[in-house]
Amino acid sequence: MAGNNDLQDLDKDSKSSNASVVREDTPLGVARPPLVYTSPKAFALSFAARWRSVWSRPFIISLLAGQVVSLCITCTNVTTTELVMRGWTLSTTQGFFLYFMLFIIYTPYTIYQYGFKGWGKVLYKDGWKYIILAACDVEGNFLVVKAYQYTDLLSCMLLDAWAIPVCLFFSWLYLGTRYHWTQLLGVFICIGGLGMLVASDEITQKSWEAISRGKGDAFMIAGATLYGFTNATEEFFVRKRPLYEVVGQLGMWGLIINGIQSSALEWKGMITVPWTGEIIGLLVAYTSAMVILYTVAPLLYRMASSAYFNLSLLSSDFYGLLFGLFLYHYRPYWLYFISFVVILAGLITYFWHSRPEEQGFSDPKAPDYVERRHGGNTIATAPDEEQGQQPEVVAAA
Repeated sequence: MAGNNDLQDLDKDSKSSNASVVREDTPLGVARPPLVYTSPKAFALSFAARWRSVWSRPFIISLLAGQVVSLCITCTNVTTTELVMRGWTLSTTQGFFLYFMLFIIYTPYTIYQYGFKGWGKVLYKDGWKYIILAACDVEGNFLVVKAYQYTDLLSCMLLDAWAIPVCLFFSWLYLGTRYHWTQLLGVFICIGGLGMLVASDEITQKSWEAISRGKGDAFMIAGATLYGFTNATEEFFVRKRPLYEVVGQLGMWGLIINGIQSSALEWKGMITVPWTGEIIGLLVAYTSAMVILYTVAPLLYRMASSAYFNLSLLSSDFYGLLFGLFLYHYRPYWLYFISFVVILAGLITYFWHSRPEEQGFSDPKAPDYVERRHGGNTIATAPDEEQGQQPEVVAAA
């Protein structure tokens, strides 16, 4: 029996070493077919094999999930614009409904899984981590909305991309991710697509006059920095803990922080702004899109990475054009379509050498101090008890 256990442990170790994590002693992207340069025919065949290997199921799901969150961002931008046009300008209060929905959806399920005692231990032992995450998320949203009020569209779009290198840095800091040069090339290609979008907006004169460019740019840089930090930090959490715990804690603490801030800053506006049926409908649409985004985003973090999430969001302006064609009768500029293709090419290039699974090791499970979970406990066998050891409780991932 001891020999069989050793073999099982060795098998587990070998599987884990071939899993998604990129370690110092493991060459990055070894699973991709190599390119052969001995002859044009050999290069063409090896390139075709590499191309087919890129389009794996995890990559296709990650690519589609990235476009879902990009579309959600576009929906939130459109609904926010419509709210402002109707005189509803409570930017902080607008986010209150999002955190409330995250709280009531995911926190009860966390309590169901952990029990009230286990959930209380999460608050006591790890609550401070989620408070920091929620505070940065709330303030990041607040600062970015403020930036749009002071600076122009060109500055907002360019400076918002600062979240990408910030996210790359914190992903490397938390997860030890090593970036291949093709991944950095993919980042630059995506940013090149963003540049085309910016040029399109300038040519079609979609921008507006900056009221205070210095103040607005400072708000945007600060907000983008918080965005990059929160994305990478949430990725770090969801790779180690269940999604319902992380999103539920983010919703609960975000609800408290956002509620305090909106009460302090916008309590007068809550009385004066209109509360018509159209306003309520737009708030429902905005909140629904944000709930989908905050649900899909951590899944994308786990499937690919938070950096890939930020790169996917660069295509949101293209979807904004599609909304504008129907709502505001925009005239499509040809550079929009090229920029969208360039961004997609950058997303493909990002995983040309490395697989999505290699971006970080995922082992989500309940914390060790949670003693009981519904449907997720496995009690160790009797031999452990015969040896005088306590039965081990293993939480399912």
